[in-house]
Amino acid sequence: MNLSYWETKTWFSNIDFCIVGSGITGLNCALNLKARFPKSKILVLERGTLPNGASTKNAGFACFGSVSEILDDLNSHSEEEVLKLIQKRLKGLNLLRKNLGDKNIGYKEYGGYELFTKEDQLLFEDCKAKLPELNKMLKPVFEEAVFSIQKDNFGFRNIQKKLIFNQFEGQLNTGKMMEALLHKVQKAGIKILNNITVEEFTETKNSVKIKTDKLEFSASKLLIATNGFSKKLGIAQVKPARAQVLITKPIKNLEIKGTFHLDKGYYYFRNIDDRILFGGGRNLDFKTEETTEIAQTELIQQKLEELLKTTVLPETSYEIDQRWSGIMGVGKQKNPIVKQISENVVCGVRLGGMGVAIGSLVGKELSEMIE
Repeated sequence: MNLSYWETKTWFSNIDFCIVGSGITGLNCALNLKARFPKSKILVLERGTLPNGASTKNAGFACFGSVSEILDDLNSHSEEEVLKLIQKRLKGLNLLRKNLGDKNIGYKEYGGYELFTKEDQLLFEDCKAKLPELNKMLKPVFEEAVFSIQKDNFGFRNIQKKLIFNQFEGQLNTGKMMEALLHKVQKAGIKILNNITVEEFTETKNSVKIKTDKLEFSASKLLIATNGFSKKLGIAQVKPARAQVLITKPIKNLEIKGTFHLDKGYYYFRNIDDRILFGGGRNLDFKTEETTEIAQTELIQQKLEELLKTTVLPETSYEIDQRWSGIMGVGKQKNPIVKQISENVVCGVRLGGMGVAIGSLVGKELSEMIE
């Protein structure tokens, strides 16, 4: 970059905190730092024109977790760990709603449903049998029974006749959410620069030298909030995970309302603006989907279309309007990583596909790593 004196002085000098990633985590981190250090100079760097990971690419589920997902988590985590993670989701979502307001994020609490394929009868029976146990476990968090059995009143096909309903599940408009968050950040006097990719960083005694694809500069502290892209900055515990999505054109008299999980949560869909948004299918080819390339594959898109036609909208004529993908950050454990990397570098990553629910909280925790 051919920078002038004015550009160097205004944007790239005396930076207290440089944050990599302008998604939910990065922007919440910036806001919390500004509240704690009002006179600080904060610069947020974003690789994309818009937040280029999952913050504006996701399905907009509040994501407390489906029954089969929670039971699966209990196989690899202790009950205390699973409960803490669900508490984090609830606390993070409440923080997001409080910070931005339900109207500004298009928040609706239509509830969530888990569907089970005809082949998954044993899984359905197992989930059904464990509902009392799960509701008891979650009572301290929600104060009421979370899950119940409901009839399928939506006209779905090729599934078990009963669904499991989560009365607290919600949905939101992630475009409106990020717009409101960006407005709040800019109003606070925090600078955001887009289309800049951080390639590497080196630490000196009192600062961090940051090398990007455009220029090099220094900051007192570096905070990494790139989630699915953080492996490129040396955080090995995070693997990228691509999620592919499609959305229909508006459908007349669409009666489907809520968030829905199918096939152990590998597929998910919801209503938005009289349309059906449908995503998932990573389980068809885990290796290929372990990528930071933002693209779609024929294998997964065909499966999404097939399930949409045979299961979700079997009696409805519709057209596909758009397709896209986003990059999540996952790992062996579901707990996010919020830690000190070195004296002047910290990270808040591995949100495990739960960024909408926990991103605000992880951003706050990341900012609190700075003393």
